Amino acid sequence: MKAYDLLYVFFAAAAFTIGALPFGRWLGRLVGRVDITRQGSGNIGATNVARELGLQWGVLTLVLDLMKGFIPVFLISRYYPDWRAGPAFVGLCALAGHQFSIFVGFKGGKGVATALGVCLAVAPLQALMAVCVFVLAVGLSDFVSLGSMLSACSLPVLFLVTGMPTLWVVASVLMAGLICFRHKDNIHRLMKGEERRWRTRR
Repeated sequence: MKAYDLLYVFFAAAAFTIGALPFGRWLGRLVGRVDITRQGSGNIGATNVARELGLQWGVLTLVLDLMKGFIPVFLISRYYPDWRAGPAFVGLCALAGHQFSIFVGFKGGKGVATALGVCLAVAPLQALMAVCVFVLAVGLSDFVSLGSMLSACSLPVLFLVTGMPTLWVVASVLMAGLICFRHKDNIHRLMKGEERRWRTRR
């Protein structure tokens, strides 16, 4: 194996490991002395942390999870610009690490914040537009899960219509697919009318 191949493997492994850091679970133990994976939805992401520990801790979890996607992609883009597939590949590794964390028995969060961090590093305008989709969807439906999936699915469309490279369109499709897959239980609850709302907390 050549030296640059080893470098790619290292970056992929590092991004996956960074993505796997379960900040939501650690905050649960530190702040609430609880295992967040056994509270509420059992998810380590910002929404469950906000519901179980308080909004401020949910926001902190969101920022930390976002940075797990942003930092690896930003560093690869800046210091290895010749590796054209690098940012997308590393971003997908970070997302997979968050969703299938080695620190939580290969379980994890839904990946919305981490995917947002990935996109903010390469396409901040499109990422902010996806955030607007999320806010609008949650505002109209009161379902965070629905807003999360719609915003994730809007990214490939936004990337396509704004002329992003094909590589990033494909990567955004994969990210949206992973996020929707991790929301499979939410989809079932939405179809049955049993999904928990945000504002009413029902």
